[in-house]
Amino acid sequence: MNRHVNFCKSVVVAWLSAAFVAVLPVAAAPVAQPVTTDVVTRSVFVLPANRNEGRDPFFPTSTRPYENIISKTPAGGDLTALVLKGISGPPDHRLAIINNHTFGVGDEGDIITPHGRIHLRCIEIKANLVVVESGGQRHELSYKGGP
Repeated sequence: MNRHVNFCKSVVVAWLSAAFVAVLPVAAAPVAQPVTTDVVTRSVFVLPANRNEGRDPFFPTSTRPYENIISKTPAGGDLTALVLKGISGPPDHRLAIINNHTFGVGDEGDIITPHGRIHLRCIEIKANLVVVESGGQRHELSYKGGP
């Protein structure tokens, strides 16, 4: 008899649960929106100039983000710190090594000097001479040769 009562209670609980679920309003399925490929979203990171503009989230006490900012000096930086370390290649496609950075004619890049970074553009490479431009100022570097 006891088993019969427990079975009936189980059936009643199951029936009430089913009835309760049937009474609940059915949520409408979300309507799929058409995918537009016209808009491209890009992440942009701007290097902060000081601690008030932002910090490194992994090293918040570091001052590294503010030390490596390339300064835009009007004269193009201290070009006397540039050293032409070598010239190689055939006459129609020469390469020059300036402060351990390789340039071809028309190449641009940043050179690290004791006074900071200098952005250079290589204008011309001759047998023993390289003409570079920085901040609108041209400078000739001559190769001394030797080890």
